[in-house]
Amino acid sequence: MEQGDLDVGQVVQSAMGRDKGKHFIVLDIVDDQHVVVVDGYLRRVEKPKKKKIKHLLRLNLYSGEIRKSILENKKINNAFVRKELERLGFQPKAKNGGSENACPNKM
Repeated sequence: MEQGDLDVGQVVQSAMGRDKGKHFIVLDIVDDQHVVVVDGYLRRVEKPKKKKIKHLLRLNLYSGEIRKSILENKKINNAFVRKELERLGFQPKAKNGGSENACPNKM
């Protein structure tokens, strides 16, 4: 996947790492191999995740509102990111007990 394939405001899914399967919104493009992503829950706007592009699955969904806010240098907050992901049909995974990756000893 090349840098041109991803754009600010685009929804992506993590394909590698312990956040595998989670959905994020691209906040910034760092270089031709890295982007910065947020989900408003674990990866908040204050501490976004830098991910390699090759570790992401590109989805053909965009948050026009987030893209517009970022390009106009307006601040975005975590609630706005969460709302946009939910509007696009992505629900957060349960944090404790209900997660499909939860430790069976803690259930």
